[in-house]
Amino acid sequence: MAKLNPLFSTPPFEIEKALQELGANLRTARLRRRLTIADVAGKIGAGRRAVADAEKGKPSTGAVVYVALLWTYGLLDDFRLLAAPGRDQEGLTLARLQENQRVRYEQGPDNDF
Repeated sequence: MAKLNPLFSTPPFEIEKALQELGANLRTARLRRRLTIADVAGKIGAGRRAVADAEKGKPSTGAVVYVALLWTYGLLDDFRLLAAPGRDQEGLTLARLQENQRVRYEQGPDNDF
């Protein structure tokens, strides 16, 4: 039997809280649109349990279910903005630091015949 990923059973607190908030927000979006869990599940091609689990913020729910729900509610563009490379300030800082470093190549034997 395959070993379970510890992220599914005991994720870090920040991840667990973020998933619960996302799930609650997805539920609110569904209710505001007056859709049932069955309606949404049919639209994304998943089971009702998968949608219900996503709304509860369960870590074992696949990322594709969360993204499909965002798409269903017209919120996918907001999700894309979160992952935009321009918003990664730490990554941008690290890239700038690496750009300023000189790269030295070791000269090996010339294999030009």
